[in-house]
Amino acid sequence: MTETPAPTRIYVDADACPVKDEIYRVAIRHGVPVSVVAGNFIRVPQDPLIERIAAGSGMDAADDWIAERAREGDIVITADIPLASRCVKAGADVIAPNGKPFTEQSIGMTLAVRNLMTDLRSSGEITGGPKSYSPRDRSTFLSTLDQTIRRIQRRRAEQAPASQQG
Repeated sequence: MTETPAPTRIYVDADACPVKDEIYRVAIRHGVPVSVVAGNFIRVPQDPLIERIAAGSGMDAADDWIAERAREGDIVITADIPLASRCVKAGADVIAPNGKPFTEQSIGMTLAVRNLMTDLRSSGEITGGPKSYSPRDRSTFLSTLDQTIRRIQRRRAEQAPASQQG
């Protein structure tokens, strides 16, 4: 007998996430549970699908909590490239708040660019941060999250044993 996979869950690296409200709306519409993970207390809507996790104030505590749980069929929302890399390697779908998916094909180059930029900044070569978050980024994120949930649900339906389909 084939084991039924755990239901899809969305993990949100919440400390600096600009799209939490959008995640809640899409998740509730699809009936997908959400774990909102932050270093400390963070306010979330009162909904049985949404759980708040205070992972602790240690360096990378929230990242470690998410990385230890994210698996194939789960979705991770983060702008943190090292966390994205860990979750992609675990088989999760990972989306940045601007809607850009992190994939096995893109994560190596993304990590390399991040490390190069960190080195350049530390040597005083580059000033300024990332470009500001735009309405277009928000729209792209909503579309990517919705498509990702639908793709995972389709894949799971196709993989379900015949006894569960009828």
